[in-house]
Parts: sequence; C-alpha cells; structure tokens
Amino acid sequence: MTGVPLPDDVYARLLAFRTRLRRFERWSADQAQAAGLTPAQHQLLLAVRGHNDLRGPTVGDVAEYLLLRHHSAGELIQRAEAAGLVVRVRDRSDQRVIRLQLTETAAQCLQSLTELHLKELERFSADSPLGL
Repeated sequence: MTGVPLPDDVYARLLAFRTRLRRFERWSADQAQAAGLTPAQHQLLLAVRGHNDLRGPTVGDVAEYLLLRHHSAGELIQRAEAAGLVVRVRDRSDQRVIRLQLTETAAQCLQSLTELHLKELERFSADSPLGL
C-alpha cells in the first residue's frame, strides 16, 4: 500500500461489483431452491460435475471447492446421498479412495440450472457498467 488516497470512483466501482455479485448469489440460491435443491447442494453438484477427473472428486476435493472443512463437506455429501443426488464409489486403482458421482436425476437438474446460470451470466456481463 502506498498510502495515496484512491479516487472516489474506485470505491463506487468496487461497491457496484460486490453488489452485483451478491445479487447473482441470491438469484442463484433462488434458482436452486426452485429446482428443489439447497444452494449448498447445487454447489456440491457443480463441484462433482465440474471436477476435472472423470472418476469424480473426493470429499477433500469437494471441501476445497466449496471452502468447507472436510467433516462439513462429508455431512453435506451424506445428506445429498440420502436425497438421491450423489453416489459414493470406490476408486478402481486405489480401493481406499472414495469418489463421488452424480445420479441421473441430479445430472439433469444440474444441466437445467447451468443453462439458466449461463443465460444470467450473459446478462450480468452485458449489463455491467464496469466493463467486467
């Protein structure tokens, strides 16, 4: 930090950006709930589907993606498994490792939500006065 005062428009732009992010998060949560998911379940499904290893993520991977402690991710996964959204499978190359995969129902739900989110992100970007 240089200690040089920042211009007022820097604060206004940062406020506008953070407000837009919060509005997007609220919109996203509303969409998840309308689809019958909690916002955390939606994020979990996205973490499983978006993971770059086709075998699926581990609980540790999910915890890292969602910024959760390992045991909190495990509890979220347990509830999602009970709801029929994910299944746990043993890694074929290392039987000690448990990986997650989406159920067909969860995959379809996530695809619908993702399509909505892509449209909203396009609108979000097009409407941005910040050039973001």
